[in-house]
Amino acid sequence: MVSVTRAVFGDLPLGAGTVEKFQLQSDQLRVDIISWGCTITALEVKDRQGRASDVVLGFDELEGYLQKQPYFGAVVGRVANRIAKGTFTLDGKEYKLAINNGPNSLHGGVKGFDKVLWTPRVLSNGVEFSRVSPDGEEGYPGELKVWVTYTLDGGELVVNYRAQASQTTPVNLTNHSYFNLAGQGSPNIYDHEVTIEADAFLPVDEVLIPTGEIASVQGTAFDLRKPVELGKHLQEFHVNGFDHNFCLKGSKEKRFCAQVHHAGSGRVLEVYTTQPGVQFYTGNFLDGTLKGKSGAGYPKHSGFCLETQSWPDAVNQPHFPPVLLKPGEEYDHTTWFKFSVA
Repeated sequence: MVSVTRAVFGDLPLGAGTVEKFQLQSDQLRVDIISWGCTITALEVKDRQGRASDVVLGFDELEGYLQKQPYFGAVVGRVANRIAKGTFTLDGKEYKLAINNGPNSLHGGVKGFDKVLWTPRVLSNGVEFSRVSPDGEEGYPGELKVWVTYTLDGGELVVNYRAQASQTTPVNLTNHSYFNLAGQGSPNIYDHEVTIEADAFLPVDEVLIPTGEIASVQGTAFDLRKPVELGKHLQEFHVNGFDHNFCLKGSKEKRFCAQVHHAGSGRVLEVYTTQPGVQFYTGNFLDGTLKGKSGAGYPKHSGFCLETQSWPDAVNQPHFPPVLLKPGEEYDHTTWFKFSVA
């Protein structure tokens, strides 16, 4: 059984609307999601003693989400991740996007899907959010109708993304939750054991755009096919952290993508997806300046993201899995976040 309750979370400035919070609860999980950016604001998971802790970074109040912050818990789009120089060419026409990350466009631009109010619809076991992204929004062609659905099934949070376009446009949607299985506010994620089921990854240049090479993980810091303890692994390979796309076996079927185990609490997160990639990000740009829930500081490496998605900059790299959605087609992807205790 899943219960779904709705409440007011806060009001947007200048009468721009009311943000609602939807609480989904099963016997194993409790998830809070707000209609601003379809954002997961809390996710409570029990440890091996049966004690529940909130394992996602974020804020207690709406104001936190309205300030400049690194996409905590939000759905990002129209195109997640980076597009080189914020430009791409489609049917001979060049499109220019907002530049908001060095020389590149990141996560949909200045006002992406994370910074808009979505329309909610309560379901028996979750909530569906929808919106229409108008033609030309943030420089993207065509009107895009989007639906994001969160449902709960025991210890599993299921996120489904659907979209339909009036003209050909790139689409790549993901959720940008930062997890810390020791509980949000814990100082780092070094004691987490990480596994990612990928034989290849995408090397990036100095502004984090894929070089175009699809490289084998064999013998590199990116070989996470067997569990590694993150802190020791980063030290051993002298890496500052991860912010890279791991290439998953291509198919539209549900498949295992990653697992993270926190031995201290016993919490385990398994991720399954229909997407061709996952961006593993270890919170390298967090610097402790943002004050999160219960006044927690979020320093570097205090949370990790597993952003299931298409490959970064795919609209400019023809040999990457395609990201163009054509009229009459439907974008339809699902990711499963499964929590358990070991």
